[in-house]
Amino acid sequence: MTTGKLALLRAKADERALVALRKEIDSIDGEILRLLARRAKLALSVGQVKKIQGRRVYDPAREVAVLRHVVGANRGPLSPVAVERIFREIVRQHRRLAESASLPA
Repeated sequence: MTTGKLALLRAKADERALVALRKEIDSIDGEILRLLARRAKLALSVGQVKKIQGRRVYDPAREVAVLRHVVGANRGPLSPVAVERIFREIVRQHRRLAESASLPA
């Protein structure tokens, strides 16, 4: 087999591997979205309960505890800083959602 044909076969194999990896990433992204939606629904429920109780949605101590928990549970390859940033944003967006929750009818 010539060097050119071998390079072409490798390129095709590499492209198939890349397509397969991207397909798996797309599937994981779908799972992440489903989990974020579940978390969002729970955040709405928390917001409703806190409004019924006359409490503020924002609880800085709880948010710190959530961040500590996820950073401590992280086993890589994401750095602790990356995990904290990602979850800080998730918590912030879900807090906003909880704050917008209306009381149940």
